[in-house]
Amino acid sequence: MRSLVLPVFVAAIAVVFLAGCEEPSAPVPYIGGAAPYPTQSTGAPVDTISYWDGDSINGKPSVKISLSEQRAYFYKSGQLVGISQLSTGREGRNTPAGHYTVIRKDRDHVSSQYGDFVDASGQVVKPNVAVSDPKPPGSHFKGAPMPFYMEVHPGFGMHAGYLPGYPASHGCIRMPEFMAENFFRSVSVGTPVQIVP
Repeated sequence: MRSLVLPVFVAAIAVVFLAGCEEPSAPVPYIGGAAPYPTQSTGAPVDTISYWDGDSINGKPSVKISLSEQRAYFYKSGQLVGISQLSTGREGRNTPAGHYTVIRKDRDHVSSQYGDFVDASGQVVKPNVAVSDPKPPGSHFKGAPMPFYMEVHPGFGMHAGYLPGYPASHGCIRMPEFMAENFFRSVSVGTPVQIVP
């Protein structure tokens, strides 16, 4: 029995060491969002803002997004029923202010523009790329998941995603997954969305 313990222990240590050498496919700081990211990383900002009280409230939905606050406000018949932390467009990819409406919903949306280059087995060869970037040999583009996508203008919308605590997207409006799911269930095509500076 003793002779089996040492090889198993050595193998376990090797797995931990090798796994620790891999670079994560996403940055470490994290507030909340969609899998495969952890719900919270050590030392990362914590979401103490987001909440949802809209399930028992009826009425016409509307959304107000504040770019300066990095928050979304969800209303039903003018009554505030939810607030969400956000990550909107970074500098050079700013989310445009204006009056919009939800034009399309897609629960399992995948980006056609941004994602990773992966090999035939699905392993990431080069993370965080644009579809137009040079492709490593033997790889293909795999679009980034954008769960609970609510498109408000061709090319951008609200969805569950990575939240570092500051504007970091290519123009979309990312929120924690539980908030994106609540918004998704509550809006319909035509729901007004106001984006303010």
